[in-house]
Amino acid sequence: MPKLKTHKGARKRFKVTAKKKIVHKKAFKSHLLSSKDAKRKRRLGKKAEVSRADRTAVKKMLPYEF
Repeated sequence: MPKLKTHKGARKRFKVTAKKKIVHKKAFKSHLLSSKDAKRKRRLGKKAEVSRADRTAVKKMLPYEF
């Protein structure tokens, strides 16, 4: 069977933890920050786990991470 290609965009955006969880950076933290309160900006700076609905698609894009 041929080798599978890793999706380069997905490799840059997702990280697999030691316990095989997939995490990503949250959106909406790049500009227009003056209208967002400090609590919201602080929460947006943290990593988030990929939802169960998207997990299968991400696993297909990163075949050698699991």
